[in-house]
Amino acid sequence: MHVLFVCSATPQTSSSAQTAMSKPLSRSHQLIAAMHQAALKALVAAPGGQLKQGELLAAIESNVPLDDWAREVYETTGNTRWRSIFAFSSVGMSKAGYVSKQRGTWTLTAEGRAVLARPFEPRVYLAEVNRRYEAWKAQQIAAAPQPDAKAPNDDTEETLDEAPDERIARTLKSAHQDLAAELVDTIKSCDPEFFEKLVVQLLLKMGYGGSRQEAGRAVGRSGDGGIDGIINEDRLGLDAIYLQAKRWQGPVGEGPIRDFKGALDAKGAHKGVFITTSHFTPSAIEAARTSRSYRIVLIDGARLAELMIEHDLGVSVAATYQLKRLDSDFFLED
Repeated sequence: MHVLFVCSATPQTSSSAQTAMSKPLSRSHQLIAAMHQAALKALVAAPGGQLKQGELLAAIESNVPLDDWAREVYETTGNTRWRSIFAFSSVGMSKAGYVSKQRGTWTLTAEGRAVLARPFEPRVYLAEVNRRYEAWKAQQIAAAPQPDAKAPNDDTEETLDEAPDERIARTLKSAHQDLAAELVDTIKSCDPEFFEKLVVQLLLKMGYGGSRQEAGRAVGRSGDGGIDGIINEDRLGLDAIYLQAKRWQGPVGEGPIRDFKGALDAKGAHKGVFITTSHFTPSAIEAARTSRSYRIVLIDGARLAELMIEHDLGVSVAATYQLKRLDSDFFLED
């Protein structure tokens, strides 16, 4: 689960926004900017612009003044504050295109070098990283960027009159949105055969086909009439769900939906699920909706990631917390 600082993506004109932007950066955002700058400098000085993660962390520790607050150890995880903050915030630096990370090796990109070639202004840098991150996230899950996000001034970013459970729910929702974008981005890097197997696994996880793992199979490239997977809802295969999986970057239009409808007709099928990593055009949605002899359900990248998170497919639980309340009944006198 990743957490990224939130700041303004576009110029703001409201008085509240101007007031927020005039405040000094919070302690955590100052630390993020300093650590990112130190990381970029360490990479530009390294042979080939590459460093192992341990080497990069050592360079940050040597070049960034870390006070007792930054070196505090979290009781729940055992991690130091600065390492934890860098781990989370470095996701933004990577998705912004300044560095790439692969198998524990960090590599400086041309855009990362360009950052160091101009004066480093922490607030401007953080705003640009967040703008790029939001654009990347929107591209993965077909969501609109959030131009009115808060500027990075408040360490807690909490609303004083907000109940703790509401605050936790809001934080969890934000974290899951970030996770959803990473899921879709990762799926797009996998081969088509893996994606076909993934969609079958997802339908089985959701309970289609009962508890039988053999109820679902990926057809693969066997040329089965434009069908990528089949879920048999009963043991005899009398009722089946046919799957189409498109690991695309661009939107899915009406054409592929018409082709899928033709494949369903050829199978005499009544149920179909079309899943893509991108999104559907309005004409594609209308083409699926107007099917009369069968029902077609469309699942876009955002919904796919949401279902994977909900059914624990391709994700794992990082931590579990219990929110406790006062038990008033305990204090009632007989």
